[in-house]
Amino acid sequence: LKRLRGTPKDGKPAATGERQLAMLRRLPRILRFIPGTAQDVRTYFLTLQYWLAGSEDNLARMVNLLVHRYAAGPRAVLRQIAREQPPIEYPDVGIYQMEGRQRIVDSADGIAEPEEHSGTVGLLLMRSYALAGNTRHYDAVIQALESRGIKVIPAFAAGLDARPAVKRFFMQEGESVVDAVVSLTGFSLVGGPAYNDTDAAQEMLSELNVPYLAVQALEFQSINQWRDSPMGLMPVEATMMVAIPELDGATGPMVFSGRNRDDPKRSFDMSPEMERIDRLADRIRKLVTLRRMPRSDRKIGITIFNFPPNSGAMGSAAHLNVFRSVLNTLTALKKAGYVVDVPPSVEALREALLVGNSERYGAEANVHATISVDDHVAREPYLEEIEAQWGPAPGKHWTDGRQLFVLGKTFGNVFIGVQPAMGYEGDPMRLLFEGGLAPTHIFSAYYRWLREDYAADAVLHFGTHGALEFMPGKQVGLSDKCWPDRLIADLPNFYLYAANNPSEGLIAKRRSAATLISYLT
Repeated sequence: LKRLRGTPKDGKPAATGERQLAMLRRLPRILRFIPGTAQDVRTYFLTLQYWLAGSEDNLARMVNLLVHRYAAGPRAVLRQIAREQPPIEYPDVGIYQMEGRQRIVDSADGIAEPEEHSGTVGLLLMRSYALAGNTRHYDAVIQALESRGIKVIPAFAAGLDARPAVKRFFMQEGESVVDAVVSLTGFSLVGGPAYNDTDAAQEMLSELNVPYLAVQALEFQSINQWRDSPMGLMPVEATMMVAIPELDGATGPMVFSGRNRDDPKRSFDMSPEMERIDRLADRIRKLVTLRRMPRSDRKIGITIFNFPPNSGAMGSAAHLNVFRSVLNTLTALKKAGYVVDVPPSVEALREALLVGNSERYGAEANVHATISVDDHVAREPYLEEIEAQWGPAPGKHWTDGRQLFVLGKTFGNVFIGVQPAMGYEGDPMRLLFEGGLAPTHIFSAYYRWLREDYAADAVLHFGTHGALEFMPGKQVGLSDKCWPDRLIADLPNFYLYAANNPSEGLIAKRRSAATLISYLT
């Protein structure tokens, strides 16, 4: 057995998960060496094979084997009925097919492209769930993406190292053939809850060079418990399913399924959380569209901050010369092929944003757009909650009583906007500790305008930090009742964040689906 276990090529001991997988592959050879007098050992190894390739057929064969070997007393007669059958072997690395008689295959050739193909996404699944047929949550994600014109490659790898699946199905000749990768496993790309190899995962993701999202299927609470929880994910879930994948470089954490303990027939099956899955599919579609879109067509929203308001702090951020940095960013975007009208100087940029037509409107900065009260009332989906906190539209912030002001200015295909007052400047911690609060009318309207009217393809929050990620809602694993999720919706969010403030940077990542870009490094 020691000889069959093998020695790693580099002489280093393999991780626990790798050792178990290697042992499983060698089991058929091990069985040949077991003498007839040690059949209990043989049965143990066979049981292990059935269990680790745990399809319904293999579990049935496992029970038959155990009955055939060990049924005694009144049940001894069953030994004549049950017969031993060898374990069905499945590929270690393969493709899950949602339809058809053969659900587990070793080739992606049979995956059809949607009629209106808008991109390709690689999904990483748990092999154990696919073999067991516990796949309603996977099916829902696949269907949601395909309905949006996205080709889906649902792949898995045995053990807890997804790299073989990534290399085999998501890459060709060292180049990515997918526009994004989404992990539905809840684990690191390389490793699980007991071990992970961050360096190896980062190396693999660097080769892929596409967006990588890791989303969560609840394992330690029911879907209803999560819905009712003000916390969202439990600490153990946040650690295993969010924090460890973040070390790899994963973004966009989101709950997409869980077990419904209220349904006794399906209490152990994963149930899709359809609203979250639709949100996930919308976000993925936007990321895929952004990646495929020519740079000259991309519309970018840059959001600068204003805290505390009325104190000359507009365009400020921790440890960052905002206007100089914005000008440098505009210059770099133009050089990279974006359509940008670059101001001639920092002062010209500052004047255009902070002065402009502000006197005409009595506003704090240039008014780029106005939103009439009637339009706001008709289009604001959460109007009742906002009015309960701030009174009838348009409220008192950035308005003349007839319309709301969107402060900012466009520079070609780049809009630079000012994040509105959050309404709790005197006591911002209320956002974190009081339930039932809501952003101001203009705060919600600003993000709606950015998404729907300006139709930004991405937003860049510029500096540390704004208020979006601190809006009311769950801490981690947000729902559609949480304000950061409502406000950012499906808009790709990039956040320029100081490297010396990782704790609040994580809040931005987990609560506003932000991809962080560090400065002060």
